[in-house]
Amino acid sequence: MTRAKSGDLVAIYADESCIGNGRDGDNPGGAGGLIEWVHPESNEVTRCDYWISEPSTTNNRMALRSVIEAFRAISRNGNSYRVVFTSDSKYIVMGMNEWVHAWKARDWKKKGGPILNLELWKEALAAASSHEFQFRWVGGHEGHPQNEYADFLATRAAEEQSNSGGLRESEFENWLTKHQEGPLRLKETAPFPDLHSFQPSKRAWTT
Repeated sequence: MTRAKSGDLVAIYADESCIGNGRDGDNPGGAGGLIEWVHPESNEVTRCDYWISEPSTTNNRMALRSVIEAFRAISRNGNSYRVVFTSDSKYIVMGMNEWVHAWKARDWKKKGGPILNLELWKEALAAASSHEFQFRWVGGHEGHPQNEYADFLATRAAEEQSNSGGLRESEFENWLTKHQEGPLRLKETAPFPDLHSFQPSKRAWTT
């Protein structure tokens, strides 16, 4: 990400994990993601990883944390990017593309009760506010390499209760080689998103 410039396209693949989600007691969780950027001249792919954990949490909370940590990480250099964020969480994709606009119009209220994880939704929007973004859904556990790798990062973080401390050089290629033949039934690595197909979501400010 050090060579990426403002306006460049960035792809993020993120996932979340919560061990024992919904059970009584403390349920440890994790979130992780793979961030990709392609040099416009050499077509060289730069990949970075990130992951975080919480000792007692939920799947939805960690899904939101996957968004917050990713956008905070790419915002640290002060640049503003076009971001395609891919997740298998419809909670995140529908929330960031649709729900937040209705909630904002109702002064952060929704029909039928309070908005769960409201402060995290606001944090996610604030973290993404300096970027143009589009959230895309992908089916989980269907062999999509980048999604399966994000799941690996999130699950490992939940189990180990570890944090990357920011962006790390990605281990995706090594992981891919190790799991190319195996129970994950991995498909071809998804190509980098096409800038011409990028359709940014309407922005919903947190104030």
